[in-house]
Amino acid sequence: MKDLILRRARLADGSVIDLAVQNGRIAALGTLPGAMAAENTVDLAGGVYLSAGWIDSHVHCYPASPIYHDEPDRVGIDGGVTTVVDAGSTGADQVGDFHRLTRTARTQVLALLNIARTGIVTQNELADMAQIDGAAVKQAIGDYPGFIVGLKARMSSSVVGENGLRPLIRAKQIQHENGDLPLMVHIGNDPPDLDGIADLLTAGDIITHCYNGKPNRILTLEGALRGAVRKALDRGVRLDVGHGSASFSFAVARQAIALGILPHTISSDIYCRNRLDGPVHSLAAVMSKFLALGMTLPQVIDCVTLNAAQSLKLTGRGRLAVGETADLTLFALNDTPQIYADADGAAMNAPQQLVPLAAVVAGALYPTQEGNAYHVF
Repeated sequence: MKDLILRRARLADGSVIDLAVQNGRIAALGTLPGAMAAENTVDLAGGVYLSAGWIDSHVHCYPASPIYHDEPDRVGIDGGVTTVVDAGSTGADQVGDFHRLTRTARTQVLALLNIARTGIVTQNELADMAQIDGAAVKQAIGDYPGFIVGLKARMSSSVVGENGLRPLIRAKQIQHENGDLPLMVHIGNDPPDLDGIADLLTAGDIITHCYNGKPNRILTLEGALRGAVRKALDRGVRLDVGHGSASFSFAVARQAIALGILPHTISSDIYCRNRLDGPVHSLAAVMSKFLALGMTLPQVIDCVTLNAAQSLKLTGRGRLAVGETADLTLFALNDTPQIYADADGAAMNAPQQLVPLAAVVAGALYPTQEGNAYHVF
C-alpha cells in the first residue's frame, strides 16, 4: 500500500506518467499497475502537469525582518513552491531565530547567510567592514547545518557604501574557509562596477538580479554581453533572475535571451509587499513571464527544479526519480491572456500563464486555492 499515487500526470515535455509515493519518497513512476493501491489516489486525467517540487532560490521570508519579510508558507506551498531559500535576510546574529520561526512551516525553508552579521536590518549592511565577522559566520554554519546552504553578499552602491569590492573579496575568503559553499552575489547600481565583481567570481557562484535594467547591468549600452560576464559564465558562474521590486527588465531579459544568455535559475526575490502589490506576485507569475519571453516550458521548469537544486547543492531534490524526496508541484498551463509588469513599469502581454494547483512536500499533498477550484484533489 502506497501513501499517494498520482495517475495520468502530464510532464513538461508532454508525456504522461503515474507516480507513487511512500514514506516521503518517490517509490515508483512510469505506467503503474492498475491494481496498485494507495491511501490517497488522485487521477489527473492527463490534464494537470507534474514536476519536481518548485524551488524558489531567492526569497525573503524571515517574518521578523524589519525591511523584507513574509511568511514562508505564503511564498511557499500556497503558490505551489515546495522549497524556499531566503537570500540573506539574516546574518549570524539572527539566523537562529529565523531557524526557530520556520520549523513549523509546511514549506521547506533554507537560508543563504548574509555575510554581514546583522543581515538586512538596514539597507547598507556592508558599508561597515566590521559587520563581516568570519568567525561568527563559521559558528552559524556549524550550528545550523542543512539549514544554511550558502552565503549572500549584496554588492551595490547603496549597500557597500565606500567599500567598493572589499566586501566581496572578504566573502570569497569566508566561502573558501567554509567548504566553498555556494555564494550568491546581488548586483545593482555601481560602484562597484560589474566587471570588477564578475572578475572575482568562480565556478558555482551565482549572480542574482541578472536581468536588471540599471546601467550596471550584464549588457553593454549597445546590447552585447559584457566581456567580464562572458568570462565568468565560461568559468561556471551562474545567472539567477531574482526579479524583485527593482531588479528585472523585460527589455534586458529579451535582449539577453536573444543572445542565448538564459538564466540558470528563475527566482522571485519575493516578500510581502511585492507579493501583494506586484510586480512579483508569485514564482509562478515570474515563470510565466519567461514563457512569454520565449523560453520553453521544459526550460522554465528546469530553472526551478533541477538547476536550482544543483546551484545550491540540494541533494535529493529537483528530479523525478525513484528514491528522491517526494517534493512535487502540480500545475496547469492556462491559455488565458495576462498582462505582466516588470520592475521598471513596462508591460508585456502573455498568452499563457502557469497556475499552481498543489504542492507535495515529503509526500504530503497541499492543494492551493486554485487547486481546490479544480476539484481534482
